[in-house]
Amino acid sequence: LQRNKVRKALSLFQAIHSIDSLKLARYMSNIAGELSRKPNVYLQVDLAAEQSKNGYAPDVLRADMEDMFGLEHINIIGLMCIPPAVTTPEDARPWFVKLRQLRDDLKTFTGQPLPGLSMGMSGDFEVAIEEGSTIVRVGSAIFGSRNYGEV
Repeated sequence: LQRNKVRKALSLFQAIHSIDSLKLARYMSNIAGELSRKPNVYLQVDLAAEQSKNGYAPDVLRADMEDMFGLEHINIIGLMCIPPAVTTPEDARPWFVKLRQLRDDLKTFTGQPLPGLSMGMSGDFEVAIEEGSTIVRVGSAIFGSRNYGEV
């Protein structure tokens, strides 16, 4: 989520799946307070350290968790990831396992519940569910593939 879209997103959605920094979380909490909102938030994790994707590095996320849970106007309910592009759904499984293990480690580390795992998309959601996903994103299964060539 880009900072300039936070206010609009908060007025439209009850859950946000793409908080990738403490700075963005703090900003969202401030705006949510102004709007008398308290959205559910999934923290986006970049497990593969891909340059093309945003997200928390696991070690940075661990360091920020205490501050995250101290933010008054957001409700952190879980983690989200988009694994690297894979050939088969089964190839995504190790990334889903890593996110689940990170979530479990953070629950133990913080003592805070983190029930949500937002992982899996149209091509691999079955495997994601097998690995504990509580939210899947299946837009292309519903709306069809995106055509990036047309505006």
